[in-house]
Amino acid sequence: MLKKVLLVALAITVVACKKEKEEENAGETAKREILKPIEVKEFGFNLDNYVVRRDTVKSGDSFGEILAKNNIDYAKVYKIAEIAKDTFDVVRGLRVGKPYTLLCSKDSLQTPECFIYQPNSVDYVVIRFADSIQAYKEKKPVTIVEREASGVITSSLSEAIMEKNMDYQVAYDLSNIYAWTVDFFRLQRGDRFKVIYEEKYIDDTIYAGIGDIKAAYFEHNNKPFYSFKFQTDSVKGISDFYDEEANTLRRAFLKAPLEYSRISSRYTMRRFHPVQKRWKAHLGTDYAAPHGTPIKATANGTVIKSGYTSGNGNYVKIRHNSTYETQYLHMSKRAVKVGQHVMQGQVIGYVGSTGLATGPHVCYRFWKNGKQVDPYKQDLPSAEPIRKELKEGYMAYIKPLQLRLDSILFDDEQEEFITSAEE
Repeated sequence: MLKKVLLVALAITVVACKKEKEEENAGETAKREILKPIEVKEFGFNLDNYVVRRDTVKSGDSFGEILAKNNIDYAKVYKIAEIAKDTFDVVRGLRVGKPYTLLCSKDSLQTPECFIYQPNSVDYVVIRFADSIQAYKEKKPVTIVEREASGVITSSLSEAIMEKNMDYQVAYDLSNIYAWTVDFFRLQRGDRFKVIYEEKYIDDTIYAGIGDIKAAYFEHNNKPFYSFKFQTDSVKGISDFYDEEANTLRRAFLKAPLEYSRISSRYTMRRFHPVQKRWKAHLGTDYAAPHGTPIKATANGTVIKSGYTSGNGNYVKIRHNSTYETQYLHMSKRAVKVGQHVMQGQVIGYVGSTGLATGPHVCYRFWKNGKQVDPYKQDLPSAEPIRKELKEGYMAYIKPLQLRLDSILFDDEQEEFITSAEE
């Protein structure tokens, strides 16, 4: 019996020692794995193989001077520039403040072998010249994350966007999407919006701006406006925004010729003219904006006048069809000529104060059948709806997006939801 007990004890001891040895070996293996050097990769290069020099383009810097300061002679600089110019113009392409990286040899000379320029946070240009000269453009890997958000207008759309810690670009994009259906110069306190949009991240952590707005909801004067982005031509990559019934959000005319400004004077039959100092009709809408602000054509058409008069200053007039014409006065500079065809949203000039004007603004005038009218009181036509053969697919596509929009709560609704849940 005693012999059996001793044998069992011995077996347990052997097993325990073996397990301890295995754990010890595993620990040593783990240490070796931890101590194994980690490769640092960026721009498709193993940076451990180079001496890395990072800097930004300074005022007065040129591609040649940057390389010359790093021991590349001007003859080679010229050859590099000539070969690279079809990919990237090193003479005109560099911008002050933008980062660049030099990958240099690890010998005592530390000669540059590669120049990498970053015009923005995603794109970069690689020019290699260690042996042969190569130039190409690449993009950093970008992760797309969808975000849902809502906001309520208290003063302006941009302020509501910023209060929610959203990118300002969201305000800009929403104003473009709803430019034909929502009057952003007459937003009311309490108007509100919901949006589903993409955010871009480099290496999953570095924010790189927004991508597409996939769907949005805007409530203006208690009237709801849905919008969904949908591709109507996969070959040409054409997409547009349509509502919940597949109608386009576009109108034949934009609501205003400027993106962000304020209405300083409306269409009226009686206004005291600030320059002429007398009461007279004002058959236009004045939009005050900083000097040089781009002025956009509110619809497709042909320029029938582009000139200067003592009253109008620099002005442009566009014929859109047999019914409608528009005119834009007091420009600092005109950007189109008579006979030129312009597209809706195209820049046709810039805000100024030429002619009878006391400050920088554009006077926007609107003709219907040869008579000046108030554009805000016109029942303007819509653009074409989505094609019939695409409608069924569109309706199926937007159904889950609309459900997601409807499930996004506004701040006051979230508070009510939390309160009811606690009760």
